Amino acid sequence: MTARILVVDDIPANVKVLEARLIAEYFDVLTASDGYMALSICEQTQVDLILLDVMMPGIDGFEVCERLKANTRTAHIPVVMVTALDQPSDRVRGLKAGADDFLTKPVNDLQLVSRVKSLLRLKTLSDELRVRAQKSPEMDELGRLTEGRVEEAAQVLLVDPRASSQERIIKALKPVAEVTAMPDPQAALFEAAESSYDLVIVSGNLEDYDPLRLCSQLRSLERTRFIPLLIITEQGEEDLIIRALDLGVNDYIVRPLDPNELVARTVTQIRRKRYNDRLRSSVQQSFELAVTDPLTGLANRRYLETHFKILFARAAARGRPLSICVTDIDRFKSVNDTYGHDAGDEVIKEFAARIRASVRGADLACRYGGEEFVVIMPDTPPEQAALIAERLRKAIEDREFVLGAGGPRISMTASMGIASNLAGAETPEQLLKQADLALYQAKNSGRNRVVAAAA
Repeated sequence: MTARILVVDDIPANVKVLEARLIAEYFDVLTASDGYMALSICEQTQVDLILLDVMMPGIDGFEVCERLKANTRTAHIPVVMVTALDQPSDRVRGLKAGADDFLTKPVNDLQLVSRVKSLLRLKTLSDELRVRAQKSPEMDELGRLTEGRVEEAAQVLLVDPRASSQERIIKALKPVAEVTAMPDPQAALFEAAESSYDLVIVSGNLEDYDPLRLCSQLRSLERTRFIPLLIITEQGEEDLIIRALDLGVNDYIVRPLDPNELVARTVTQIRRKRYNDRLRSSVQQSFELAVTDPLTGLANRRYLETHFKILFARAAARGRPLSICVTDIDRFKSVNDTYGHDAGDEVIKEFAARIRASVRGADLACRYGGEEFVVIMPDTPPEQAALIAERLRKAIEDREFVLGAGGPRISMTASMGIASNLAGAETPEQLLKQADLALYQAKNSGRNRVVAAAA
């Protein structure tokens, strides 16, 4: 893993120590001697992570962090505060400013490298989502990561065998989350997979069960892969923390628990999860818009052109039949001319719904353009394709189309052309052309019929 890390400290010796350790791990290291220089570098250069000293002249690390998180261009950069301050109140203040973690001077090399690599892995995932969702309006919500509250009550799963510990954590998190506490780690694993949680908190003192095994299982399941994990450790358990971060645990907190720090770390993880959830949703919506016809909900022409080639090649490689049906609404222009384009849209939507109801689950139905539709039928010989097309033709003819609630009812028909790869088509384009010519013949021979392409 390589990345560009900015080290910010006003003491040159501290900078040199951190720089040498990071360079030994093959990171690209930039340095700044004060907060203003750090902000300038982040504005002008791509930075993947910041190691930020707290006590500096000019503006301190807390203010630098707040400014970074308030700027949409830099809010996504992980910030680790490196400081001699080790009071819970200092950590809470840093977390509220947007810091991802604290390292106390003198810095433990293993903790430094483990925390840096862990945060960089998480940033890489977020960066991929951000790039794909860049044009989405949801990107404007980036700054909400630094707000001091959670928008709605979160769902937290606590895995802790001790009742007294459960009670203290539930009480501390009551203002920001509904906590479900479970003592049994295996039962908690099933619960996390079956329900929707914003965070899982795992105690490092599970009875007769390795807490890291539970974390590993949560990371390996599809349903729980993206749920943030926070592990509670005891003083001096550095090895456990390092291994936890390597496994993909998002954060840790050390006993005795400070309620304010617990809340701050919980809120940070919940916000980050919800932000990444919005990014994933945006990416999914963008993908669906790119391959789905917005009027009918069927696949669009772009998706057809890509997927048809795959299905054609697969059928050829396996020696299996593949049929295609091209269908067109008869005299559709008269609907627009008589009732208007809104009525025409209603007919197209209902036509698409009847296609969806008439074809099989394995078939691919697409809107090719205007009032023309294409159905790809894998593993379907021409005789069976003709039966499917005839079923669709009758579904159009036998039931009237209703134009809006309480509107007029009109009868419609459709013409269809079918073709099969068994007739000698060597490319998807040839097969589509054969079906198109068959459709043209159906139109010219009286409409409302199914015509198969000649072998």
